[in-house]
Amino acid sequence: VQLQASGGGLVQTGGSLRLSCAASGRTFSIYHMGWFRQAPGKEREFVVDISRSGGSTYVADSVKGRFTISRDNAKNTVYLIMNSLKPEDTAVYFCAAGTRLALGTLVAGRYEYDYWGQGTQVTVSS
Repeated sequence: VQLQASGGGLVQTGGSLRLSCAASGRTFSIYHMGWFRQAPGKEREFVVDISRSGGSTYVADSVKGRFTISRDNAKNTVYLIMNSLKPEDTAVYFCAAGTRLALGTLVAGRYEYDYWGQGTQVTVSS
């Protein structure tokens, strides 16, 4: 599956953005989906994931209450809705797709990912 993330940009503190990740190739609905981010000089960080059906989500503590994930399997697209943005949310955001459950801790979310998008830059100004 090929993933194309979009929707990033420059926003002021407290603002909102919606990122999209469009999938092409194999059947989208077989994949669990996740969003990760990587800030300059930092390791990649898990943000949120969603099950293949969309029935359950798991959100990192750092964005809980501000970020939500949703998917539209008919459109082969997953969304990351980001509200109350902070300067520390500045990063490149990546979407990912996988079919397997992660083993061990949930620090990187609930799933193992096989496919990654190219990333979209989100910059939050103070």
